[in-house]
Amino acid sequence: MHTQNTYILAIESSCDDTACAILENDRVLSNVVANQKIHEQYGGVVPELASRAHQSNIIPVVDEALKQAQIDKSQLDAIAFTKGPGLMGSLLVGTSFAKSLALSLDIPLLDVHHMHGHILAHFIDDGQEKPSFPFLALTISGGHTQIVRVNSASDLVVLGTTQDDAVGEAFDKSGKILGLGYPAGPQIDRLAQSGDPRAFDFPVPKAPDLNYSFSGFKTAVLYFLQRETKKNESFIKENLEDICASIQYTLIKILFKKLEKAVIQTGIKQVAIGGGVSANSGIRQHLKSMEAKGWKTFIPPFEYTTDNAAMIGIAGYFKFLEKDYAGLDTTASPRIHM
Repeated sequence: MHTQNTYILAIESSCDDTACAILENDRVLSNVVANQKIHEQYGGVVPELASRAHQSNIIPVVDEALKQAQIDKSQLDAIAFTKGPGLMGSLLVGTSFAKSLALSLDIPLLDVHHMHGHILAHFIDDGQEKPSFPFLALTISGGHTQIVRVNSASDLVVLGTTQDDAVGEAFDKSGKILGLGYPAGPQIDRLAQSGDPRAFDFPVPKAPDLNYSFSGFKTAVLYFLQRETKKNESFIKENLEDICASIQYTLIKILFKKLEKAVIQTGIKQVAIGGGVSANSGIRQHLKSMEAKGWKTFIPPFEYTTDNAAMIGIAGYFKFLEKDYAGLDTTASPRIHM
């Protein structure tokens, strides 16, 4: 990669985590994340509360990232930030701070697509093997489910996307129906490991081409549980692990049915995953099992799966190498195309 040392400060504030990272070229020197616990009592992210928390967290997080990296802000070569997609109020906090810092230091500004960050996190220098171009990426999170053809760091083409809800929402809403706390996805994953994945049948929604749909799945889970608890009030308590295993098994089946189709259609057998749901153990195991079919698979370290600024930094580094700078007139965008 690049031989001259380049120091990039990256900011991620698309949802409810305030994050800052410092990268030296493609190597992470610090990666600090401030989580917002306040949303747990509401069973989901409250946008207004999230943006207020970002305002409180961003200066301490940036300060801590610089301290951990042992870098002075005068050594920075560029500021990268998440332009979108995400919650508008949250994005505005990160965008405004990044623009102000870049202006005060008179250094370039790098606007990054949040999902590009999840995909390009695979190129962080962490000792793991990197995919080569082109490869397919399955991006799975609370807000996105996409199959992307990655031709280069700047040429990413969406081959399929969800037509309604994301897989992360399917996990969380199913967990909410089961009475699990927020976020429910990790709890379903944990409980599923002790359950029978074929105990209960849930439908696989139909969506055209390489697209996904999860809204019907959530409805099917709701109706199933309503029906069974009418017969037995203790049904969920008595079968919780099997229900979780069956939900997870079906969601994995939905994801990989289309991913396998994409591999066949494109002929590309290098496959990577990214996004918060890529931390799911069942998805990771299933992806690795596909190597028996000749796939070469890439799984990110856990610290780069959930929202973090290191992934924004590496995406920004690629843009820095191309001198693809953003102007100070750039604005946050809650919805932005790949």
